[in-house]
Amino acid sequence: MAKDNSERDARLAEALRANLRRRKSQSRAQVAAESDAAPASAPKAEPSAT
Repeated sequence: MAKDNSERDARLAEALRANLRRRKSQSRAQVAAESDAAPASAPKAEPSAT
């Protein structure tokens, strides 16, 4: 029974690592897409120095 639990734990750990890699990749892609879209938008008004 202990062998089954250790195999299950190993599978779960690998699944968690794969999920984390996928989420990081998605996050990086989203940030890259947002940064690519930012220059195309209207320029931000700079505060006046009065």
